[in-house]
Amino acid sequence: MNTKIWLSILSLFLCNFCQAYRHKAKPDSLRNELLKSIAAKKQVNDTALINYLNELAVVYTSYYPDSTIYYGQKATQISRRINYSTGIADGLLAVTAVYISQSKYKTVIKNLEESMALYTRVNNQLGISNCYRLYGDLYYQLSDYQKALTYYKKALPIKLAANDLPGLSRLYLSMGNNYDNLGHPSTALDYYFKALNIDTKLHNKKKISADYNNIGVILQSMEIYPQALSYFTEALKTWTQMKSDGGIAVAKQNIGEVLMAQGKYDKAIQYLTDALAINQKQDDKDGISTCYSDLAVCYIYKKQNPKALSYLQQALKVATDNQMDYDKTIALINTALFYNVNHDYSKAYGFALQAKTLADRFGSVLLRTNAAVQLIETLGGLKLYKEAFVAQKDFDKMKRTFRKDESVQKFTLYITQYNYAEKQRQQMLQQKASALLYQQKLHDKDLLNLIFFIIIAAVLLIAYQYYRQKQQQLKINTQLKHKNQEVVEQKVSIDEQAEKLNDLNKLKDKLISILAHDLRSPLSTLRGLFDLLSDESISHEEMLRMIPSVIQKLEYTSDFLDTLLFWINSQLENFNTSGQSFLIYDIVKSESENHTEQASRKGITMICGGNKELLALADPNSVRIVVRNLITNAIKFSGGGDVIEVSAVKDGDNVLVTVSDTGMGMPPARVNQLFKSQMTSKTGTLNESGTGMGLLFCKDLVEKCNGRIWVTSEEGVGTKFFFVIPLQPAANLETTEAG
Repeated sequence: MNTKIWLSILSLFLCNFCQAYRHKAKPDSLRNELLKSIAAKKQVNDTALINYLNELAVVYTSYYPDSTIYYGQKATQISRRINYSTGIADGLLAVTAVYISQSKYKTVIKNLEESMALYTRVNNQLGISNCYRLYGDLYYQLSDYQKALTYYKKALPIKLAANDLPGLSRLYLSMGNNYDNLGHPSTALDYYFKALNIDTKLHNKKKISADYNNIGVILQSMEIYPQALSYFTEALKTWTQMKSDGGIAVAKQNIGEVLMAQGKYDKAIQYLTDALAINQKQDDKDGISTCYSDLAVCYIYKKQNPKALSYLQQALKVATDNQMDYDKTIALINTALFYNVNHDYSKAYGFALQAKTLADRFGSVLLRTNAAVQLIETLGGLKLYKEAFVAQKDFDKMKRTFRKDESVQKFTLYITQYNYAEKQRQQMLQQKASALLYQQKLHDKDLLNLIFFIIIAAVLLIAYQYYRQKQQQLKINTQLKHKNQEVVEQKVSIDEQAEKLNDLNKLKDKLISILAHDLRSPLSTLRGLFDLLSDESISHEEMLRMIPSVIQKLEYTSDFLDTLLFWINSQLENFNTSGQSFLIYDIVKSESENHTEQASRKGITMICGGNKELLALADPNSVRIVVRNLITNAIKFSGGGDVIEVSAVKDGDNVLVTVSDTGMGMPPARVNQLFKSQMTSKTGTLNESGTGMGLLFCKDLVEKCNGRIWVTSEEGVGTKFFFVIPLQPAANLETTEAG
């Protein structure tokens, strides 16, 4: 694409975006202006532009769903014109995510089938996995949790193989929601925390908020309301900062449901009304239906029946029209609740029975328990005690028990009523058949014993279920604690890495500064010398007098560059730090002899000594660099008549190398700062310059050889540098000699 076209489109996009943000308006005008500009350029069929439009479509999903549809359809349209398969499939998937929430199931199926075929044709595995995930989202919306789980499990190995971390996070979240609705909160928590770990690693605040929200849902289902409320509040705070309308709606609805469970109906209505307004704006059918149901419950308990019934009718209509059986079941349960609270049990019966039938069909434990509670209430109200007793037994067999205290009270009430009715029947039988009085009394006694046994068994069963639930809560709390600790530890690790990177960046800047300064000086000297030679400004004798000074600077620069390059190589991950066996004296002697001439020019005496047979176990090149730097440092700060002594002796299991001089020495304050940080180098006895980095390099190299370096000095007396490196062990030495 022509660069000017791209720049004009981007400029128009940014200007309109800033204007839209300033006025807090939807980006509809922005998208129209942007796409009008694109449409005006007939030659614009660039795949990069199509990918850009699809990225915009994905970004706007939870903010402006209508914009997602517009961008996705535009990208698909352009892609079809140039036969760009991936662009077509990506655009279809972007709008499909919105259509699922809007219950446009026929279009969803059509888009997914075409996308799957296109991705398969170009062997786009990530695209195929995204199709599987959206198939799962579709069946989750349709409350077919087992089928949804099947598709999620198909997507999982593909995303793991591709290490698609954002995709894995989204998939884990969906799987957690699925397991939660199937009544497996512990498994759901596992997946929520898998998603949370990934999102923390990616610093994705929006996704972290979604993870917090879903953990809050688990806590809410366990009736741990204060902790659930804290998670929902944290999610709402982040989503509000990010201006994510979809997230804000979810968090406000969840907070409203917690407040409703705590009996704070007025505050709950405020949150639920806000959530409903956002869902209506985004045409989120699922959110609209459930908000209607929640508001209805609040008004049921506030005794405002007309409002409650109106909301229930709207919730049921939205759920039925859009084939959302889960939401329909909720609406049916709450309608049964409405009629039970108002003691109209004959009307409540039909709704409770429909709710139980639907809940049993798609296996949501939460809905099954809620439907069972309403059915038991209805049967009790209709005085169908035997049926109520059977429904209560079915309720007790469920894996999780909700509203235990209420259920126990109702169960005891129904048993008492049943016992009273049975006694009345027995009295009537006694009046009609006095001859069978004795047998009837025995029968009554047996019946009472049976009822008593059933009551005791039921109480024990409920106590056992309560104990199991409590243990499960403790387990989940422990998991929460461990997972939170993992998140904290990961944050500490990230902070430490950031600090190390900052230190390395500072060191890099310092090295660049040193190189710029130290390389400029000898080069400037050479250039000046050559300029003088070229215009014959100096004589041959003057040039000869200047050459030693120039050579000295070049030698210093060369030595520094050798040290620097070797040190830089030592920082690389593939640098060989394995120890080698070598004669330490050979290095000490070689470096001493190499610097004898340099020392002699300043009138310094070089002495080399030590044990000639000592074998060190370290990297010989690193040791050579360290010895060379310490010797040149000693020469720099020594003058005529001074003595420099270099030696290597055994020190326990180590080799002790000493470089001492009788030169200028250092004050204690300067000694204490050596090896701790980079320092400004002082000039030598003949005004030699330095970088202040050499000793830091030496310290790093010695430590990489598993050694240690230190210094003693007295101003006006001299300086001694020491370092130790491991000695070749005797066992290894014997092996070496045998070989």
